[in-house]
Amino acid sequence: MSRKSENLAEGLFVPNEERNPLRAAVQRGAQPELPKRFYQSASVGEAEGGYAVLLDGRTVKTPARRTLTTPSSPLTTALAAEWAAQGERLNPSSMPLTKIVNSAIDGVAERLPEVAADVAKYAGSDLVSYRAEEPERLAAAQAEAWDPLLAFARKRLGAELTTTVGVIFRAQSAEATAAVAEAVRAYAGEGPEAPFRLAALHTMTTLTGSCLIALAVALGEMDAEAAWAAAHVDEDHQIRAWGADEEAMARRARRFEEMKAAARIAEFFGGDA
Repeated sequence: MSRKSENLAEGLFVPNEERNPLRAAVQRGAQPELPKRFYQSASVGEAEGGYAVLLDGRTVKTPARRTLTTPSSPLTTALAAEWAAQGERLNPSSMPLTKIVNSAIDGVAERLPEVAADVAKYAGSDLVSYRAEEPERLAAAQAEAWDPLLAFARKRLGAELTTTVGVIFRAQSAEATAAVAEAVRAYAGEGPEAPFRLAALHTMTTLTGSCLIALAVALGEMDAEAAWAAAHVDEDHQIRAWGADEEAMARRARRFEEMKAAARIAEFFGGDA
């Protein structure tokens, strides 16, 4: 793989517009031209820190020019499969595992306490704590999907979170939010696996608006499909009432792929609260 090809691989996932012509083109309203595939094979090899993705036998670099390496052979194999599945053009949107792992290596690894705190702060205004009083069908759907998550928080995390009607902020107790924060730290753990666990947890939290949903998936309490349904109770109610918007559903489908990728990473590493 040439130096030019390595630069191309690094630039695929860079958020900075100056270094990401794909994003720049989208923001200008143009149809971006995806870069051409520059390698024949994608495989896994041993590397310092674990296992690396190899393109034609050479390591791949993250946007920050670190080697794309994880401590998990199954995860790295899944990453290599994303690269191998690319066609004549490389489509970053079809590589959600690579996106999350890049963020783990380049961002989360150097800011573990900050990222853990960002996840835990969702407990203060978690999606599942804000309920509708009417219509009755929506209130019932919320209770069915979210009450088990509050029970999970109480029994497994030691966090007694309360609910409120409407969207006006209601503070949770310091004890409850502290318990969630401790559960997040315990799940992330220490050592080389921590950035990947935390990156996956952060992704699921921001996608669903709920750290309880994210922790439930990470700790094996529910699968990605059930979690996604729980996160979209309100939206699904609106769809039943007014119908679906095609563009919005396409965005939701893309986000679900990210959710499933994050859940896969959590499954690869496991963890206990």
